[in-house]
Amino acid sequence: MFESLSERLGGVFDRLRGRGALTEADVRAAMREVRVALLEADVALPVAKSFIDKVTERAVGAEVTRSVTPGQQVVKIVHDELAAMLGGDAEGLELDVTPPAIIMMVGLQGSGKTTTTAKIAKRLKEKDRKKVLMASLDVNRPAAQEQLRVLGEQTEVATLPVIAGQQPVDIARRALQAAKLQGFDVLMLDTAGRLHVDAALMAEMQSVAAVAVPQEILLVVDSLTGQDAVNVAENFSKQVDLTGVVLTRMDGDARGGAALSMRHVTGKPIKFVGVGEKLDALDAFDPQRVAGRILGMGDVVSLVEKAAATIEQEDAERMAAKLAKGQFDMNDLRSQLQQMQKMGGMAGLIGMLPGMGKLAAQAEKAGADDKLLGRMEAVILSMTPKERGKPELLNAKRKIRIANGAGTTVQEVNKLLKMHQEMSTAMKKIRKMGGMKGLAGLMGKMGGGLPGLGGLGGLGGGGMPQLPPGFDRFNKR
Repeated sequence: MFESLSERLGGVFDRLRGRGALTEADVRAAMREVRVALLEADVALPVAKSFIDKVTERAVGAEVTRSVTPGQQVVKIVHDELAAMLGGDAEGLELDVTPPAIIMMVGLQGSGKTTTTAKIAKRLKEKDRKKVLMASLDVNRPAAQEQLRVLGEQTEVATLPVIAGQQPVDIARRALQAAKLQGFDVLMLDTAGRLHVDAALMAEMQSVAAVAVPQEILLVVDSLTGQDAVNVAENFSKQVDLTGVVLTRMDGDARGGAALSMRHVTGKPIKFVGVGEKLDALDAFDPQRVAGRILGMGDVVSLVEKAAATIEQEDAERMAAKLAKGQFDMNDLRSQLQQMQKMGGMAGLIGMLPGMGKLAAQAEKAGADDKLLGRMEAVILSMTPKERGKPELLNAKRKIRIANGAGTTVQEVNKLLKMHQEMSTAMKKIRKMGGMKGLAGLMGKMGGGLPGLGGLGGLGGGGMPQLPPGFDRFNKR
């Protein structure tokens, strides 16, 4: 998400950073480019104008003039104002009430309301340890209630039994009673949608809200519709007392205009974003982190959270014990490749690393795509268990056999072996530095770079972290 905007802004700020001193004309010229970039990203005109005015006011003042690095200071101002435009601080769900906390989901038909209801319920159950009940109030769309029941089974979240012929208000009353009697912490009401905002829809939602008295009314909108999503949110907020917005399909939105305009236009915070079709593909929306990612500053916190969610504790301890001894075989390499795939593949990981915004596209051009990870794993799987444990056993004859088994060439097998060798050497260096504590101290002194570790053919961003050593050698011919 935000790929095109991030690329445009990256070019503008690279030029600013390269200047020793900035004049007012330099800043205003840069802001004109930023304004065009925002409008191309489908940001609402009033929002773009207000943003540029605020940044320019701060950037041409004493705040930048007195700075040691004016270019960096301008980028910081843009980051702060971007975060403010997106909502400032992250806002979670209001659940600190006498149970059950009621969350009402509203939105147009096709925006992803029912799936998002299940995603949020799954998140509350697994991360917040809440007992959740889902109830479908959609009696208009065929099989809508059945869809929520199936999603409930997939997420292992309870759903309200369906009684044919009941109206939305009656279903809401029954769901509320069931949640209280059965001791549920959270009740989620999935309301009906329409193809467009109409009086009947609004009247139905207001009636349900009057009965349920929800703590949260979340509007679900499709980010791919751009300014239409903002207009829908504005119409809903006039009729219903919304508490937040959920943007779906953000993974397919390269522009991000809806996200950037939503808070300014509606005054409602974005609380979650859908980033995929899977039921765990839902991220909490943090304006500070998103602003950092747009400006190519990375999102290390999200990377750590994703790693913590995907990496098994036992595997991590086993790997740590081996690394402490300076050991690293093909099984370990395969394990690392699998973890990378679980965490979103090459592009997903690179995008979260600071200073690596441009590297994703460059890595793709160099052949380091997600298919590469699969090809590397196929080579490892073609080895015998003994060969995986002792790669030094691989002679010419064995390499031919492995290449044939993996459907690749001996050259690619050699590239993988070279990559493993470099990674193994790197692990031994880390051990000599005093393990992870010594490495952390050294990285702090060197601005994040790892000494002696190769990257992706010179694509690394200055002294920032690079891709695992040897990726440049395992590309498509």
